[in-house]
Amino acid sequence: MDFQRDYELGDLYVRHAVDEHPDDGAFSMHIHERCEFFCFVAGKAEYLVEGARYPLEPGDLMIMSPLESHRAKILMDRKYERYVLNFSVSAVEKIDSKHHLLKPFFDRPAGRGNLYKPSELPDVAFVRNFRAMCREELDDYGRRIKIMAYLYFWLEQLGEAYTKRGAANYKPPESLAEQMVAHVNAHLFHELSVPLLAKQFSLSVSQFGKIFKQATGAAPWEYITIKRLNAAREKMRSGATAQSAGESCGYGDYSAFYRAYVKYFGCAPKDDRIFR
Repeated sequence: MDFQRDYELGDLYVRHAVDEHPDDGAFSMHIHERCEFFCFVAGKAEYLVEGARYPLEPGDLMIMSPLESHRAKILMDRKYERYVLNFSVSAVEKIDSKHHLLKPFFDRPAGRGNLYKPSELPDVAFVRNFRAMCREELDDYGRRIKIMAYLYFWLEQLGEAYTKRGAANYKPPESLAEQMVAHVNAHLFHELSVPLLAKQFSLSVSQFGKIFKQATGAAPWEYITIKRLNAAREKMRSGATAQSAGESCGYGDYSAFYRAYVKYFGCAPKDDRIFR
């Protein structure tokens, strides 16, 4: 990465990043525990979200809900610039306890309706707003005020655009890849295996794995593990014990859950700093 400026403010995180010569291999599928605004500034790329593909053009906005898997796919060695804002649901609940402002994030199927074109949000100058958020001379207090002021305005404008779209814009998964990802998500906490999933779609294990990875940026079992672990972490954050969270998220054996958790998060469930 040639340039990165980021600021972590508890329930808010803002970042400006530039890769002059982006390497697609450096970008992997990931999941956040917070909602995300992603503003594409420059480059030749597309975004993969839960099996759906979104070609990107400068000025495009992507939104992702918590636990919605996503990955940037670099299509050409061209300067790749973007801004990101992650915010927790609790940051919005302070003025919107009923989550009306969050409908565009949660009232839609995973991987559907993530992309908003500039024409849908003509009154929002995302790049200019992001630049203001990332000004170096701001202290944490001033930066937080600026981010929150823009965030509520963005959410209000996004809500209007979401309403104009209507439910017809959020059709069920259509492509084979999208159907595969949707099926995995629908049965995420059930007993799963890649051979059984491949059989479900009348594919060989290698065919299923290839299509799935091309669609999500992760191999099937890697995807399942990441989603299960993040879901379990969210349950623990809400008060569940590590054992009950692991069991409810597809781990019948606590030792397997423990090992997977340590490998992915780098600490034991009970030692995870967010639960102290």
